[in-house]
Amino acid sequence: MSRRVWVVLCLLLAGCANQPQPEPRTVRVEVAVPVPCRAPVVDRPAWATATLKPGDDLQTTVRALLAERLQRIGYKKKLEAAVLACQ
Repeated sequence: MSRRVWVVLCLLLAGCANQPQPEPRTVRVEVAVPVPCRAPVVDRPAWATATLKPGDDLQTTVRALLAERLQRIGYKKKLEAAVLACQ
């Protein structure tokens, strides 16, 4: 009986030895590669209220504050544009 088992095992192993080798093939894999952002640097403007003195009158202060508000709105838009350029 054990001789039959050995014969069967030898035949099974002999069948595995004659398998053809797999062919090497090239597979293309597309992977997203991160690219650094090349947005222009947004320089901080000279704020209008930076030149105010403690003794300036109310009209000068209000004009400087209104001018600075417009500066900040423009600065914010430039920063948002730079961020959108990187997305």
